[in-house]
Amino acid sequence: MAKEKIILTGDRPTGKLHLGHYVGSLRRRVELQNSGEFDKIFIMIADAQALTDNADNPEKIRQNVMNVALDYLSCGLDPEKTNIFIQSAVPELTELAFYYMNLVSVQRLQRNPTVKTELEMRKFEGGTPTGFFCYPVSQAADITLFKATTVPVGEDQKPMLELTNEIVRRFNNTYGEVLVEPSILLPDNAACLRLPGTDGKAKMSKSLGNCIYLSDTPKELKKKVNSMFTDPLHLNIEDPGHLKGTYTDAEGNEVAYQNTVFTYLDAFSCDEDFAKFLPEYKNLDEMKAHYQRGGLGDGTCKKFLLNILNDRLEPIRQRRAELEKNIPAVYEVLKKGTEEARRVGQQTLAEVRHAMRIDYFEDPTFIQEQVEKFKN
Repeated sequence: MAKEKIILTGDRPTGKLHLGHYVGSLRRRVELQNSGEFDKIFIMIADAQALTDNADNPEKIRQNVMNVALDYLSCGLDPEKTNIFIQSAVPELTELAFYYMNLVSVQRLQRNPTVKTELEMRKFEGGTPTGFFCYPVSQAADITLFKATTVPVGEDQKPMLELTNEIVRRFNNTYGEVLVEPSILLPDNAACLRLPGTDGKAKMSKSLGNCIYLSDTPKELKKKVNSMFTDPLHLNIEDPGHLKGTYTDAEGNEVAYQNTVFTYLDAFSCDEDFAKFLPEYKNLDEMKAHYQRGGLGDGTCKKFLLNILNDRLEPIRQRRAELEKNIPAVYEVLKKGTEEARRVGQQTLAEVRHAMRIDYFEDPTFIQEQVEKFKN
């Protein structure tokens, strides 16, 4: 019998989802959902993981669970094809993560580059919470509880998948073949691997305040696009523009940069957009060539990008507005998805407990062995 093809992915509910989420994985999830290639799809709202660095503000997480659910559904995730569930409502995940703690060393977690980057960004006062430090182990449980074969995520999650596979191999070698090694599915557009923030910083992040949210109004979107970082050396329209390069900042430091507007155009534009919004050019290559030789202003580039983003986001805004009229129905979607996640998770956990020899009450043979052992 062929192995089932199963997807697991998700997001932390620390706020509304932004364009980085959309191009990094969300847009692809909808395509995969509609491809018919997968037997099961699980999309997780990772509230328990979000609490690892928001333990003092649980209301923030509670409120944003609905924001993430609305973003999912408005982008086209279909509860008839995809199980959307809440992480903390599946206790099997916590149990599995606890067992995995014995298969990973502290030193291995310390070497994880994604954890290092996140710790540098957050700068925890009073030390790193253990839950946050161990969240790669929790992610491994999230993936493997559902025996996911495919995990569509951004490039920054590659170290997490590597650790997950290490845990799977160690578990299977120690206890028997139970778990499945997943494969990462990265965006097929290089610009989507890690979309920068509007300020040109390497990562779009809520904490940095450089996000464009899927639910932004046209007015909010226009303000953000108009303020986007471009080419600091492109002072006049007739000057040659650069798609990336270096400049000297006020402190005399040499700073590498990329022209954020063109990075976004790489991620979002297609030839049809030029026919619709900027017919002077056939495609993005022609537009880039004009910008680089001089004579094309940043304002024109931003206006073009704004038209494209509004074109992509308007259907999402409209669907979200409809969904917001019936919040109980959205909660019902989450409830049903969570029930299915628990059903599947319980099956896997039963196999895990049996392999680890800790399924005491479900093993009548073992109980009889004990009876015989302690007979006088």
